[in-house]
Amino acid sequence: MSKHLISIIIPFKNTSEFLPECLNSIVNQTYTNWEVLIVDDHSTDDSYKIVEAYAKTDSRVKLFANSGKGIIEALRLGFSKSSGTYITRMDSDDIMHHEKLESMYSNLQLYGKQHIALGLVKYFSKEGIGEGYAKYEQWLNTLTQQGTNYSEIYKECVIPSPCWMIHRDDFIACDGFNPSRYPEDYDLTFRFYKHQIKCIPSDTVLHYWRDYTTRASRTDSNYAFNHFLELKLDYFLELHYQADRPLTIWGAGQKGKRAVQVLKEKQIPLHWICDNPKKIGKDIYGIQLKNFEYLKTLNQPQSIITVANEKEQQIIKSYFKSIDMIAMKDFFFFC
Repeated sequence: MSKHLISIIIPFKNTSEFLPECLNSIVNQTYTNWEVLIVDDHSTDDSYKIVEAYAKTDSRVKLFANSGKGIIEALRLGFSKSSGTYITRMDSDDIMHHEKLESMYSNLQLYGKQHIALGLVKYFSKEGIGEGYAKYEQWLNTLTQQGTNYSEIYKECVIPSPCWMIHRDDFIACDGFNPSRYPEDYDLTFRFYKHQIKCIPSDTVLHYWRDYTTRASRTDSNYAFNHFLELKLDYFLELHYQADRPLTIWGAGQKGKRAVQVLKEKQIPLHWICDNPKKIGKDIYGIQLKNFEYLKTLNQPQSIITVANEKEQQIIKSYFKSIDMIAMKDFFFFC
């Protein structure tokens, strides 16, 4: 029986230094029935010429110029030109494990529709990987090994943008690359979650994620923390918020303050609590900060936690457990 076509969608801009490694890792895949829809987002270096050379020697590589501007429009164009039964995305500066497509395809054949195939990721960099990225890699891979990615979806993006594969019908049902909202990978992850697309566990490193100082996720304002926070709050209000239950924000740092501002602008009533003696009793934005024990006076509250310190988070988790509250139902960690 013939294997299905896989469409690999790649936006690129000024990544000439990395494109050969990226494209070679695709050409050398053990799974060979694929097409690359690779879209140039107005590069000013030699990127276009490099891809053009690959396209001339391999008909599976299909090069396009972005008629719009930005990653989302490039992704949208690539998908519009695709024909594959299965859809995946790749970043032009990364490298695929040579069995990546085969592994993901096999998992989707086993589990069927309403599932998304994932793989473990490994960061690499000439300068070495910083502590933050190392922790993110470990956290993300731990979730993927169990297929429990959505259990911490409000912390960070739990599905790596260049390491997933899904059936075309499911991708379309989730509205694909249509929404014009950044960060686009996190927004898509929330839509996978909203449409109950189940994560297939994986214990194999399938994607090598390059880090460098000029990477878009480090430099593009579309990936600033405020965009992440507002995206999380919008999906929380849509998917989990229950208006008949009191809402509390736990934490008065930068993220806690911004969360309160956004929710006030949306006219969502809330209570504000913390465990910092220096802040308890203070009036910020017209709301008095109360001791976290105030939770016990509320009838079935829902809580958003914006405390980032890992030790403090463990203490907070233990506290919620002691009062019989459940994660992703009664309390939600936003960092």
